[in-house]
Amino acid sequence: MRKYAKFYLTPKGERAARTGHPWVFGEEVTKVEGIYENGDLVDVVTPKGKYLGTGFVNDTSKIRVRIISTNTNDKFDEAFWERRLRYALDYRLTVMGEQDFKCCRLIFGEADMFPGLTVDRFNDLLVTQTLSLGIEVRKQMIFELLIKILREMGQEIRGLFERNDVKIRRLEGLDENKHWFETELLPNPGAVTTEIVENGIHYTVDVENGQKTGFFLDQKYNRQAIAKIAKGKHVLDCFTHTGSFALNAAQGGAASVTAVDISEEAVQMADHNAKINGYDKVMHGLKANVFDLLSELFNKHSHEYDLIILDPPAFTKSGSTVKNAIRGYKEINLKAMKLLPRGGYLATCSCSHFMKEEFFVQMLHDAAKDANVSLRQIEARQQAPDHPILWNVPETYYLKFYIFQVV
Repeated sequence: MRKYAKFYLTPKGERAARTGHPWVFGEEVTKVEGIYENGDLVDVVTPKGKYLGTGFVNDTSKIRVRIISTNTNDKFDEAFWERRLRYALDYRLTVMGEQDFKCCRLIFGEADMFPGLTVDRFNDLLVTQTLSLGIEVRKQMIFELLIKILREMGQEIRGLFERNDVKIRRLEGLDENKHWFETELLPNPGAVTTEIVENGIHYTVDVENGQKTGFFLDQKYNRQAIAKIAKGKHVLDCFTHTGSFALNAAQGGAASVTAVDISEEAVQMADHNAKINGYDKVMHGLKANVFDLLSELFNKHSHEYDLIILDPPAFTKSGSTVKNAIRGYKEINLKAMKLLPRGGYLATCSCSHFMKEEFFVQMLHDAAKDANVSLRQIEARQQAPDHPILWNVPETYYLKFYIFQVV
């Protein structure tokens, strides 16, 4: 006899669960048997009562149950979570290699069967973001196990910083906060900054004040692809943030690199990173609104750049704003295509799951048509493998990245 409350699903909810999708929405629950509290484990079953899986329940959230297992024999004790953590870490060590393991995403939510949990590693610091109540109430155990396993692997960890300063937590009934995770395993973390090396380039990462968790790891290998084509080019890196694409272009031998961001802090950080890597004579930051800058360059009939990189923030975070996002993406891509000389190069991407690949591709077709150019595809890429795409969970696929020659 199982001890968990039973949640009976609609036929639609049953189909989703059988395909391996871990989310059960409120409207997919028809009946509940048993007593539970939000954050507890519950069983989800078919309309006829057949077991489908076990997950975290939260009546506050639109996602009422987040399935973490479909095995009736699983015991959700400390050993269960330790096995799951080891599985995730072994995967990263295999696909990223020893060097990149020091700077990668260790846990990617649903793709690692830790719903709503992100763990990024920046050298000796871990940064977490907890977006589900079920993980929140178990995080002390999970985080301490994670630190213990990493140390067993010979990895030095100085501290774990929680970046729970995101509005989406309120949808789970959780408050926003950011602070060091307190545990006897990490008595005195010290500074909130650390130094990382990615693709041979040094960065200073501020885990408390940087965007998201402090640094965007998902473009790691896409940046390498830019370095390959940057030699001798005059590069315009738009939405530069910490200057990562710009720095890879400089490392690849670019003749000049302009790194643009609307944030003064971002521009200062990009300039700082250029200096510590010895590229400050090639690369310089520019504080500007990218939309305005591209218009200004176009109005001047400028063709000074022969490689333009567009790495904007997510223009849409819901299905209802996709049409507006498409207009935004088209505007910057159209202007970039017009600015580039024939034979110039364009790298462009979208980091929003809601901007589905077919929408992004159609937008690029439309922009090229309006710019009266053709696009010769060099590469089509995705997020790095430390952000794995689970095929039965389409939400885990979000980054679309293309490199073209404009002909």
